[in-house]
Amino acid sequence: MAFERISTGIETLDEILHGGLTRDRLYLVEGTPGTGKTTFGLQFLLAGRDRGEKGIYVTLSETKEELIGIAQSHGWSLDGIYIHELLNPDDAAGRAQYTMFEPSEVELGSTVGEVQKQVEAMKPQRIVFDSLSEMRLLSQGALRYRRQILALKQFFVGRGCTTLLLDDKATGGEDQQLQSLAHGVIRLEQRLTDYGNERRNLRVIKHRGSDFIGGAHDVQLMRGGMQVFPRATVDTSPWFADGRVISSGLDSLDQLLGGGITEGSSTLLLGPAGVGKSSMGVQFAVEAAKRGERAVLFEFEESDNALLTRSEGLGLPLRKYIDDGSIAVRHLPAGEIAPNEFAMKVRSEVAEDAQGRKTTVVLIDSLNGYLSSMPHENFLVVQLHDILNYLGKRGIATFLVVAQHGMMGHGMGTPVDTSYLADAVILFRYFEAAGEIHRAISVVKNRTANHERTIREFGLSDQGLVIGQPLTNFRGVLAGTPEFIGPRDVLLDPREASPE
Repeated sequence: MAFERISTGIETLDEILHGGLTRDRLYLVEGTPGTGKTTFGLQFLLAGRDRGEKGIYVTLSETKEELIGIAQSHGWSLDGIYIHELLNPDDAAGRAQYTMFEPSEVELGSTVGEVQKQVEAMKPQRIVFDSLSEMRLLSQGALRYRRQILALKQFFVGRGCTTLLLDDKATGGEDQQLQSLAHGVIRLEQRLTDYGNERRNLRVIKHRGSDFIGGAHDVQLMRGGMQVFPRATVDTSPWFADGRVISSGLDSLDQLLGGGITEGSSTLLLGPAGVGKSSMGVQFAVEAAKRGERAVLFEFEESDNALLTRSEGLGLPLRKYIDDGSIAVRHLPAGEIAPNEFAMKVRSEVAEDAQGRKTTVVLIDSLNGYLSSMPHENFLVVQLHDILNYLGKRGIATFLVVAQHGMMGHGMGTPVDTSYLADAVILFRYFEAAGEIHRAISVVKNRTANHERTIREFGLSDQGLVIGQPLTNFRGVLAGTPEFIGPRDVLLDPREASPE
């Protein structure tokens, strides 16, 4: 027998729950103050209202005016949502729709009885209790409290009413007895970091009779409500890529790569600062736009102004393609974005646009910024693998910029070893020749093609990127301090190149 599912009001949470909450069940939503329980409860009721369902918000800890204020801060109206105050100082006579209770004077049974009367009169499809800490005080004992919650659960069975119990965990620790009574348990958590905003997470602890996506899912509270970013999971969609080779737009670079970059592959652009890695990524993005395709650039470090100025200085018409929507640039604030949020942003940004243009190129600039923006997160490389897998199945070529520490020599290193994730690795280096500093480029790995093993000179000019002929007569390549000792006339004219 398949039970009917209802929406939580948060689309991505419904996905985590594999379709939403089971109708006519009782759920526990627990979390310390400030984790978003009230916001979650209001979204749940508003989702029902939008579907023509009646909803009741039973509040023991906040006034009606406070709830309306919370809703207005999100741009919501609570019209159509019945708010039942159990602590109303303006209704001392108790003759109106609300009744005044003092925890020291009134038993939990009479409090629950008032709610039951209201439910019988309104016959709502959704109800939220906020919060259980007040109900614990009214019960004056763990046994009595458990019995009343059990009685409340039995009362709602068969009435077609889905119930959320909000618990602020005022007693500390986990209330496993309450968890055992609930059909499902959703836990909201938050933790402070050394830099940036606090991190919020959501975990589904239990969902009786249903599978769900476990683990910690990132949460953001913002105007408009709670947003949940599911933990990256294995993508079961089929492989869409057919092995088409994507050109860089530079014949010499395509030759170096063994024909170009295969769609659905990932390429690591590795080298010291200022050598031209980001410019190479922009080159692939602009070439995709020229083909009538779409590219997305995720920038962790460089500003719009710096990116556009540098690209225009290299003769790359980035602004033109940004204006017509062929290239999208998304800046990500350091210390503010969570890993699952970034993964979801990537998935949403690469969708086909309104003009039917398919995304074929994604640039993440840089992995250093990616790691630095989430310094307290673990397993970022594993999450990056999930992102690359998702993009690869959709035929999207991904370019990852990695800046090595240091400029040259034995001291150069990478912040994290991601070379095993990439299908291709393009290595950039500085080298010395005749008392001048030059740039070199080589392909040290390309799983999808028989690439050149040569070292070519690489230059940046106002006409674009320049790839020279294969160079020989190097000394100190393996030592990390390459020096060219061949004839001077085979090198690029330094006047044709400009710094990145």
